[in-house]
Amino acid sequence: MLDVCLLGTGGMMPLPRRWLTSLMCRYNGSHLLIDCGEGTQVAVKQKGWSFKPIDIICITHFHADHISGLPGLLLTMGNAERTEPLTIIGPKGLERVVRALRTIAPELPFPIRFLEITQQEQEFQLSGYRIQAFRVNHNVPCYGYSIEIDRNGKFDLERARKLNIPVQNWNKLQHGESVEIDGKIYTPDMVMGEARKGLKVTYVTDTRPVDSIVKAAAGADLFICEGMYGEEGKEEKAIGYKHMTFREAAELAAAAQPKEMWLTHYSPSLIKPWEYMEQVTELFPNAKAGKDGMSIDLKFDEE
Repeated sequence: MLDVCLLGTGGMMPLPRRWLTSLMCRYNGSHLLIDCGEGTQVAVKQKGWSFKPIDIICITHFHADHISGLPGLLLTMGNAERTEPLTIIGPKGLERVVRALRTIAPELPFPIRFLEITQQEQEFQLSGYRIQAFRVNHNVPCYGYSIEIDRNGKFDLERARKLNIPVQNWNKLQHGESVEIDGKIYTPDMVMGEARKGLKVTYVTDTRPVDSIVKAAAGADLFICEGMYGEEGKEEKAIGYKHMTFREAAELAAAAQPKEMWLTHYSPSLIKPWEYMEQVTELFPNAKAGKDGMSIDLKFDEE
């Protein structure tokens, strides 16, 4: 099961009931955070989740509304006596930017590993997550992320027995390891069925519509997409600042066909985003106006 919580849905500046951009995923005891805008710590506390198990932080880009909450979060994680390494993923210049922010958080009891994205599309596999970063179109280098949980095929008991593989070796084969028995090598594909459908969440913000988003969100269980402007007449502003309207987000969802879409990253002037959802659901019916604290538990098909 993959737990997903939209911690903050605001763009540019926090509002009394809307923190800045952040998303948290939980899987198998590990937490993953995408962006860390101002108010992220408060949002996590309000949700009742924890900072300490955060293993991975993915940064979309280096605008303040997406990263300004990071120094405080790192300090809180340190005060929680965390000693395990933390991995931060982001665009080129990531280490320089984070080190600059850490001027006010210079001493931490845990090491930080930096993984900078150097390609248009790049994959990382960490803590059970397969993370696909893909370049989008903003006025600074910016990436969207697909977070995937892969699922192996079922272990074929009969095939293992016919091959006379001892029971004590089954676990290794189930976990992708080959085993040697009496000089013969047995590989996982000899006893495992076809890979089953996993789980996928695609997160995109601060961009114009581009084909890479449709490709990344195709077949996602949940597509979380920027909807900066819901009102009519904001198209030129969206183009100028390289953001998206509700309708443009809906068109992407209609092309990608995820199971569900949530909108996020609203302009501060957009007080009641749900009032503009009709134009979205006309194009993609299973869409919702995201709000702070909104969450879902994604389950594998057989669960």
